[in-house]
Amino acid sequence: MILSDVSIKRPVFAAVISLMLVVVGVIAFSRLPLRELPNIDPPVVSIDVAYPGAAAGVVETRVTQVLEDAVAGIEGVDLVSSSSRNGRASVNLEFTLARDIESAANDVRDAVSRVADRLPEEADPPQVAKVEADADVII
Repeated sequence: MILSDVSIKRPVFAAVISLMLVVVGVIAFSRLPLRELPNIDPPVVSIDVAYPGAAAGVVETRVTQVLEDAVAGIEGVDLVSSSSRNGRASVNLEFTLARDIESAANDVRDAVSRVADRLPEEADPPQVAKVEADADVII
């Protein structure tokens, strides 16, 4: 039998089958494990160092370059960005999505502690922190 023949000869049966298909479709749709905005933020670790009274050029050569060289060999680093301002240095490391943020932060802490004695004595100790994308205030 063809579906159209059944629908013509038994319209109530066809309507019930159609309603059952709609209900099953709605239930299946509500149980889909799909997110509209999945969490794909890459793991980011930042290093901040305060060097009071130092010019941006001095901060770059004596702090930022030392830190960049120290973290250059860490596994899974996708992007390194840094900024040097008067009295402050900041280095941000973005890792690949497959890298665990906890182990990445520990590797960065280890690398920074190995070069801490090469930083100027006047500079504050480096602060290593995990950065989350939704932690910044958006106005």
